[in-house]
Parts: sequence; C-alpha cells; structure tokens
Amino acid sequence: MDGGTGEGVSEVEALLRELAPQVLGTLVRRYEQFDTCEDAVQEALLDASEQWPEQGVPDSPRAWLTTVAARRVIDHIRSENARRRREESVAVSVPADAHVAAPPGEERPGDSDDTLTLLFLCCHPSLSAPSQLALTLRAVGGLTTAQIASAFLVPEPTMAQRISRAKQRIKASGLTFTMPPESERAERLRVVLHVLYLIFNEGYTATSGPDLLRTDLTAEAIRLARAVHRLLPGDGEVAGLLALMLLTEARRPARTDAGGRLIPLAEQDRGLWDRALIEEGVELVSKALATSPVGPYQLQAAIAAVHDEAATADETDWPQILALYEMLLAIEDNPVVRLNHAVAVAVVRGPRAGLALLDELAADERMARHHRRVAVRAHLLELAGETAEAVAAYREAARLTTSLPERRYLEERAAALE
Repeated sequence: MDGGTGEGVSEVEALLRELAPQVLGTLVRRYEQFDTCEDAVQEALLDASEQWPEQGVPDSPRAWLTTVAARRVIDHIRSENARRRREESVAVSVPADAHVAAPPGEERPGDSDDTLTLLFLCCHPSLSAPSQLALTLRAVGGLTTAQIASAFLVPEPTMAQRISRAKQRIKASGLTFTMPPESERAERLRVVLHVLYLIFNEGYTATSGPDLLRTDLTAEAIRLARAVHRLLPGDGEVAGLLALMLLTEARRPARTDAGGRLIPLAEQDRGLWDRALIEEGVELVSKALATSPVGPYQLQAAIAAVHDEAATADETDWPQILALYEMLLAIEDNPVVRLNHAVAVAVVRGPRAGLALLDELAADERMARHHRRVAVRAHLLELAGETAEAVAAYREAARLTTSLPERRYLEERAAALE
C-alpha cells in the first residue's frame, strides 16, 4: 500500500474504524475493564494511524491492534499497586500466548468478533437510556462526542460528561462481558437497534461538515444490523431495521450530484438506485410483516419500500404512505414521525393541511427551531403559493443547519424563488 497518498490514509482510517469495536470487544472480554481497554484501543489506533500509512498495513491488522492494545492494558494493570490481586487473577486466567499476535490468516477461537457482545454491554440496564445510546455510539459506532451531541440535540460538554459517567458506571458495577440473559435481551435489543438507527442516520445525512454522506458510518451500521439479524433471524424488528437501512442506502448513488449537491427524492435519477438492495430490503420487510408483530422499524421500512418501488415520483402511492405513517404514530408518537406525517398529509390533502400540523409541532421545543421542520415548512409554503414566506423560511432553515450541503441546497431554493 502506498502510505504517502491521501487515498492510502483514507483506506487505513476505514480499516481502523472497522476493526476498533472488534479489538475493544476482545480486550473487554479478556480483562473486563471497559474504560482501561477503551483507552488502550485508542492508543493502539493512534499508533496504527501514524505507522501504517508509512510502513504498510500488517498482514494481520486486527492481531496487531489487539497485541499493542493488550500490552497497554497489562502495563496499566501492573502500574497500579492497589490492583495487584486483579493482576494476578488476569495472569492466571489469560493463556500465555494470548498476548502474541496470531500468524497471518490464522484466528484463535477466542478471537471471534465480539462486537455484538460489546453492543449489549453498552446497553446494560444499569445505565440510563441516554448513556446506553451515547456509549454505544462512541465505543462501537466510532462517532465523535460532537456528532453524538448533535444527534441528541444537547451541548457537547454535556455529552462528554454523559459518556464519562457511563464508562465509570460500567467500571464500578463490575459487569461481565457476556451476552445478556433471555429475560433482559428484548429491552437491551431495543436500545441496540435504536443506536444502530442513529449511526446509520448520521452517516446518511451528516449533521455537520462539508459532506452530506458518511459512507463509513452507513456501512458500519448495515454491517452491525446484519450481524444482529444473523443472531436473531426471527425477530421482526431486527429484520425491519435492516430492511430500512438497505432500502434507504439503495438511493444513495442518486442523492448527490458530482459536486456533492443535495438532490431531493422527487428529483433523483431512479435508474441509479441499487436494485439489489431494494429487492433484499423488500423481501426482508415483507417476510417480517407477515410473520412478526408489527413494530416501528417494520413500518418505516414499508414506507421506504413504497418509495423505492415507484418507477417515478408521480407514481408514488402517497395514500398508502400516509396510512403507514398513521399506523406508526399509533405505536411511536414522536416529533420526527409527526414531521414526516405532516409531509404525507400535505401531499395527499394539500400543503395547508400539512402546514397546520407543522404549526402544532412548533409547540415542541425540540422541533421549534430544528432546521428540518423549518425546511419542510418552507417547502409547503412554496407549494401553497406563499413565496415571500417560503423564501424567509428557506433562509432561516439554512441558518439553522450545520450541514454545508443542506445549507447550500436551502439557500439555492430561496434564491430560485426571489
């Protein structure tokens, strides 16, 4: 690999993102010290990011990271006199060859992918729901604290404190690195799925920065969703979430032009959509709806399938989409669902009907100044012929968003109406 090129560094970063949760899972299983292991993995990732672009990627990169990080953990254990008993216990329980990298292409039985177990550990019931989400996004999804804060609509220092408290809680609780018992799995699975949903959304529409898409995050979310589906193939909501991701990801090639400009759904070249992903997603959600209790991810996937199966924007079955959103509201009433429901109402019943629902949504402080609510309002005002108000709303939405592609699109919409 040519370590001196930007492309080479990008490949290394992508590889490190894929391997990081696997290595962390392995170390937490061995040493059961989440905070120490995470610090060690971060140090090993830093070493790799500096060395691999220049020296080349090792034949067994995961083993290299595991070995380097494990040495850091052992050094930390040995440096704390108060933990000598813990050190002796680790020395006895860990085989002598566990700290030596396996030969290239050779995996030990204990070197399996522990990402799923790591997911469930981060979603332990001793943690609050916000902490579960934040810690999993950090440890497994690889999102920065700033990105997680944006996803939760809270200040970055608040999120940093939340993540730190979650790590300390795991440390103090002495939680073991094992799959949860059956009695706890359903609730922890619900949080796991929500985390994967947030990771995918951050990748599909980045909350900040110059690019609309972060394919590293969408790919990781899909990979993890596939892994959970392999573990629980009969769970309808797991299948629904995976289907939703696939049906949404299928549109990605048409979502921006060559210059990175955002292209709205109605204007996309549907010939660029990935038909294989659409077929897989439709099959997954169809089977889930036929064999499992209906859940929110299945309904969202069904809505995505209606969009994806329409040959043109004009052929989209909006009455069916509206009916699905009303079913979704009945089981998961939240501001985002209400926003999307308002769009469907506007298409079926007219823009003023949608605007009335948006006015109601403005009473929710989480959405009153959210750029997506304001952008939808601008679009509906445009459809209603209220041009001056639409221009003002587009410009307000552009000021509120931290995504540069979204800002450019909204500013272009405003300029086109002036």
